[in-house]
Amino acid sequence: MPAFREARADDAAAAALLTEYFASRAETFPAGPDAYRTVFPSAEEFEPPRGVFLVVEGEDLAGEAADVGCGGIRRLSSEDETAPRFEVKHLWLQPHVRRQGLGRLLLAELESRARAFGAAELVLDTNESLAAAGGLYRSSGFEEIPPYNDNPNATHWFAKRL
Repeated sequence: MPAFREARADDAAAAALLTEYFASRAETFPAGPDAYRTVFPSAEEFEPPRGVFLVVEGEDLAGEAADVGCGGIRRLSSEDETAPRFEVKHLWLQPHVRRQGLGRLLLAELESRARAFGAAELVLDTNESLAAAGGLYRSSGFEEIPPYNDNPNATHWFAKRL
């Protein structure tokens, strides 16, 4: 069973995972690596109670304990502060641990944390090239919505009422 630990989005483990994530996205981005826009998150946006950043603890290819994924939530400003909206960001797993249900567990943990912070809604954006991610979000109760941001890497936007 994986463990999730809170981390600053700029600590060494989180930064290494995010660097790996961004490199893999740029490498496989449909419009080419030069078109992918990398934006490292601000650690302050992911500090409780504004948000949280989690590192997934698992095993590397040799079976040794290792950090194998990450993801976070952050509170977005909204006109209706009585119904806080949080955004899922940087949900990513190393390729060798995919298709084991870890993404679903991480998403559920982030949703639980958002509820604890008082979130009324979770939103996220993704790219159509990430078909498995889109399937995960849809099967987890997220529905497509109009764009809520101007992320140039995104082609689909989702929301889930909590």
